[in-house]
This record gives sequence, C-alpha cells and structure tokens, in this order.
Amino acid sequence: MGEGGADVTGLLRRWGEGDTQALDDLLPDVWDDLRRIAASELRSNAGHGTLQPTALINDVFVRLLGADRVRITDRRHLFTTAAKLMRQVLIDRARAQHREKRGGGHWQRVDLVEAIALPIEPGTDVAALAQALDALAQLDPRMAEVVELRSFAGLEVTEVAHLLGVDERTVYRDWAMARAWLRQHLGA
Repeated sequence: MGEGGADVTGLLRRWGEGDTQALDDLLPDVWDDLRRIAASELRSNAGHGTLQPTALINDVFVRLLGADRVRITDRRHLFTTAAKLMRQVLIDRARAQHREKRGGGHWQRVDLVEAIALPIEPGTDVAALAQALDALAQLDPRMAEVVELRSFAGLEVTEVAHLLGVDERTVYRDWAMARAWLRQHLGA
C-alpha cells in the first residue's frame, strides 16, 4: 500500500465537504492501490472476463459519487469501502449474468466463495455469504474488516496489520477465527 495517509485523509475530508478538486487530487495518490485491489478482485472472481480493473474502479466511484454525501474518513476507510463496493459490483454483475443465462429466478453460486478460501460447498448461495459477512461485522467489525481486506481487497497480512493499526499476529488470529465463524455460519 502506498504511503501518504495524512495527505489522503486531508483530501478525503475536503472531498467529503464538497470540494470536487480534492477528488482529482486524491486519485493519483490512491490509484495504484485501488487498481491492485480491483485486479485481485477480478482474478479471484471468475466470470468477469470482460471487466477490466479500471472499469471496476470506475463503478466503485460511480457508487461513491451517487451517495448523498461522501463520508470516507481516512486511507483505511477508503480501501475497506472500495473493497466492499467492488465485491457488491461483482455480486450484482453475477446476479445479472445469471438472470440472463437462466431467464431469471434464483441464483446459486458465484466463484466469489473461492475468493475467501473457505471450504464451502460449490452450491453455496453468495447472497448467504454476503449476509454472513454482514452478521460477522455486527459481532466483530475488525474480524469482518480483516476478511474484506484479505479476501476481497487481496491485501497481505502485513498490509492489513498496517491499515488496521494492529500487529500481524492479531490479523492472523482474526483471519482464522473469522474463517471458522463463516464456515459454521454457512453450515459448511
């Protein structure tokens, strides 16, 4: 992950206050990291061969800009929000593709399940996985953040530890506990 957290925080604050120039100033500072996260998301989620990392980032910013008011507070919050939005964009695309292929109806699986390296049955409902992650966030927000950053943003343990301000052992422990909790919650 790039450095410059203080500069990014100031630009995010200005952007949140309505300064559109701040977004233009912010993007060069975070673009490479966002592109790496997007590329990781696309590698981890089969079936999106026509989507490029830049397009995924653009979709994320369309969603951010479409929100009533931007409330991203710092570099960590930006990357966790971006990872969540990328996951949602890919889930939405998978749902739409499945509806087109099947003529509508209930969809069962997207290869997103494989992205979090859980031993989950192939027929696992991705909507249930998303709900499980939301439930985990209610119980332990940091554990859910670790899953988001490790699985969906593709960050290494050292990067997650730096962003969350904890030591690597804590990340490893949260990662193991979150995986076990998700396996149990999903009935795998």
